[in-house]
Amino acid sequence: VQLQASGGGLVQAGGSLRLTCKAPRMIFSVFAPKHMAWYRQAPGQQREWVATITDNKAATYVDSVRGRFTISRDNSQKKVFLQMNSLRPEDTAVYYCNDVSSPYPWGQGTQVTVSS
Repeated sequence: VQLQASGGGLVQAGGSLRLTCKAPRMIFSVFAPKHMAWYRQAPGQQREWVATITDNKAATYVDSVRGRFTISRDNSQKKVFLQMNSLRPEDTAVYYCNDVSSPYPWGQGTQVTVSS
């Protein structure tokens, strides 16, 4: 598995979670130039893009999470993070990370459940 997502859980509406995506098998020189993204898939729905961070740490977000979520990365640790604040029930989904340009096979993701 090239990418491993973790940090999900059950939280009440208004709460926060921090997701981590790590790439333990990649070497630094491979990971650092990648544009990485978080995606999510709610039950019965298609996977949707949530946020992207470029190699120079520029970030973009889907409208529904802008201002509440923050994507970041630590190349030395080969990790990408998603800080999620002010969570809503509609944020409930399995969250995945992947390479934007050359996606790897999707891993298991991490479940985020937000109760109302």
